Amino acid sequence: MLFYCCAFLYWELLLRAFDQDSVFLTAALPRIVLFSLAAGTAVFVLLELIPWSKLSRTAGGLLLLSGSVYICTEYCCKSFFGNYFAVGYMGQMAEGVVGDFGGTMVEVIKNAIPFILLALIPFIAYMLIRTRFFRRALNMGKCRLIGMLLFVLFQLLGSALSVGGSSRNLYTYDFQTNTAIGEFGAFTSLRLELQYAVFGMPEPPLIQIEIPTDETPETTGDDLQNSESTDGVGDLDTPEVVYDYNKLPIDFEKLKQNADSSTLQAMHTYFGSLEASRQNQYTGLFEGKNLILITAEAFCPYLISQELTPTLYKLSTESFVFTNYYQPDWHQSTAGGEFAVLTGLIPTWQGSNVALKASAGVAMPYTLGWAFRGLGYATPAYHNNSYTYYDRHKTHPNFGYDYTAIGNGLVLETKNWPNSDFEMMKATVSGYIEDYLKTGKNFHTYYMTVSGHANYNWMGNLMALRNKETAQAAYPNSSEAVQAYIACNLELEYAMAYLLEQLEAAGIADDTVIALTTDHYPYGLIENGKDYYVELSGVQDTVNNISRYKNSLIIWCGAMEEPIVVDTPCSSIDIVPTLSNLFGISYDSRLYSGRDVFAQNDEPDRVSTSMPLVVLPIGNSYSWITEAGSYDAYTGIFTPNEGMQVSQNYVSTVSQLVSAKFTYAKQVLQQDYYSIIQKELK
Repeated sequence: MLFYCCAFLYWELLLRAFDQDSVFLTAALPRIVLFSLAAGTAVFVLLELIPWSKLSRTAGGLLLLSGSVYICTEYCCKSFFGNYFAVGYMGQMAEGVVGDFGGTMVEVIKNAIPFILLALIPFIAYMLIRTRFFRRALNMGKCRLIGMLLFVLFQLLGSALSVGGSSRNLYTYDFQTNTAIGEFGAFTSLRLELQYAVFGMPEPPLIQIEIPTDETPETTGDDLQNSESTDGVGDLDTPEVVYDYNKLPIDFEKLKQNADSSTLQAMHTYFGSLEASRQNQYTGLFEGKNLILITAEAFCPYLISQELTPTLYKLSTESFVFTNYYQPDWHQSTAGGEFAVLTGLIPTWQGSNVALKASAGVAMPYTLGWAFRGLGYATPAYHNNSYTYYDRHKTHPNFGYDYTAIGNGLVLETKNWPNSDFEMMKATVSGYIEDYLKTGKNFHTYYMTVSGHANYNWMGNLMALRNKETAQAAYPNSSEAVQAYIACNLELEYAMAYLLEQLEAAGIADDTVIALTTDHYPYGLIENGKDYYVELSGVQDTVNNISRYKNSLIIWCGAMEEPIVVDTPCSSIDIVPTLSNLFGISYDSRLYSGRDVFAQNDEPDRVSTSMPLVVLPIGNSYSWITEAGSYDAYTGIFTPNEGMQVSQNYVSTVSQLVSAKFTYAKQVLQQDYYSIIQKELK
C-alpha cells in the first residue's frame, strides 16, 4: 500500500518540479498529496481483490508502466504545446500529431529523456522487488478494510479542500485538464475527466450581472470630438449625430418565455441584459473593401523591426496602431487562439474537446466568413499544413469559408516542417486578386500560417535553417533559440511583402484591408529550463504576469493616409466585432464575448457590460485589464491607471462579469445557442 501511495505522489511531484510554469509550493500541494494517497490506497485495494497473486502482481506492473507513460505524455504535451491535455483530446489528435509533427515530436521526446527515465523509477523498482515484497499476508481481509478506510479518508479530505476553496469551480463545472493538473494533480485530473465523460459535467450557476445600463448619457458625434478621448482614437470632422447601437431585433424576452430549460432561460436573460456597443465615427469606414485576415503562428511584436521586417513594420505603424492589445493564453494552444480570432467568443473547453473542434457540430453564423459571404464576397481560407489538423476541414466551412490546405488542394513548392508562409502566399494570392479584377466580386480571405511554429533551433525547424544567416547577422549576440525564432518568422515577412506587392501591382491596395494577429505568444521559446522569451522581449516577466500576453494587432488599409493610435485595452475576441463595425456589417454585439474597440458608450471608471475588457486566464484565476486599471490574479492586486479612482466594489463586479463571460461563452456551444437566435430572426 505504501509503495503505491509513494509511486503516485512521486509522479505528481516530479511533474510539478519539471513544470517551468508552476510554483512548487502552493496551496494546491496538500490536495495533491491527499489525492495521491487516495489513488495509492485505491490501487492497492483493487489489486488485492484479484484472487490470483501472480495476476495481481502482473496487473500492478502494467498499471505502474501505464502511469509512467501517462505522466511522460503529459510532460511532452506541456513541453511542445505549452498545455496539458485531456486523454480524450490526445486520442483525437494522435494521428494528426504523428503525421504532421512526427519529426518534431522525436526531438521533444529526446529532450524529455531525463524526465522519462525518472518517471520510470516506480515501475523499475516494482519489477525488482515485486516477488520478494508483494506477497499476501494471512490477514488480507483486514488489510483490504484498512485500505478502503484510508482511501475514503484521503479522498474525502482532498475533495473537501477542493470544493471548499477557490478551486471549487475548476474541480466541478469549470474543469479543464491544463489548469486542473496544477491544482489537483495529473491522476486526479484523469479521474475527473473520466468521471465527467461518463456522468456529465456539473451544471454551472448561470449568474446574472446586475449593472445599470442607463447611467451613461446619450453620446453624440459632437461629444466625441470635444471630449477628451479615452481610447487614443484621432478626431474626425463629422457632423453632430446620435449613433445607433450594433444590435439586431432579437426578442430575448420572448425567447425566455418559450425556453424549454432553465439554462436557456438564463442565457436569454443574460444576453438580453447586455448593453450593445454603439456605432461610432469609424462605423462603415471600410465598407465595400476587401479583407485579408491572418492568424500568424506564434507571432509577437518583438520580431518586428524596420530593418529586418520592413513590411511588418510598415503594416504595424500605418493605419490603425493598437498600443494596448493582448493575445491571452486560452490553454488550448493554436486552436484556442484561432477560435477567438475567428468567432469573437472566448474559447472554453467542451468536455475533453477544444472549442474549435467542438464548434464544428453547432451553428456558427456570426463569423466574418458568413457575414461577408452574405454580402456576396468570395471567402477562401488557406493553411499551409494538413487540412484535417484540428478538424479545420469541418470547422472552417462551418465558419463560412471555402477551405484549402495541404491535402485538399494547396500545393507548395517544397515540403518542409514547418512549411513556408511565403510559398503559401505565392500559391494563392493571384487566384482571388485576378477573380476580383475580372468579375468585380469582392473577397474576404483568411490565412492560418505555420512557419513560426516551434521548435526554435537549426535542426528541427527548416524555415529557421532557411533564414539562419540573415537572422544571425541581425542578432549576432542572441541565443540560438531567439535567432531561430526570428529566422523562421522571416517567412511571414516575405509572405506579407509579396502580398502587399501583388495588391499594389493590381492597383487594389487602397481597396483592401489587411488584419493580422497571432494565435498565441511564442511559448515554444521556453525550453530546457530557460525562458528565451525574456531575452527576446527584454521584459523580466513570467507566464503568470499580464505583460507576457501583450501582442500586436495590425489593421491596415492603403487608403488611410495617417496612422490612428488606439490605446483602448483589447484582445483577440474583439477582432470580429471591431472588423464588423469597420465594414458596416449588420451584427449584434451582445452575442460576442468581445466588443468593438471603437465603441465609446462607457465611462472609464465605472463598470458596464459594454466596457473595454481584456480577460487573461492565468493559473486557476482570471487577470483582466480595463480602462481604469489592471487586476493581477496571480497576486490578487488591482493597480489603477494614473488619475483613476474606482468604487469599492469595482474589482469584484468586473471579476463577476469576467466569470459570466466565460460561463456563457461555454454555453453558446453546448446549447447550440446561435441556432436558436437564427430561428428567432427568421
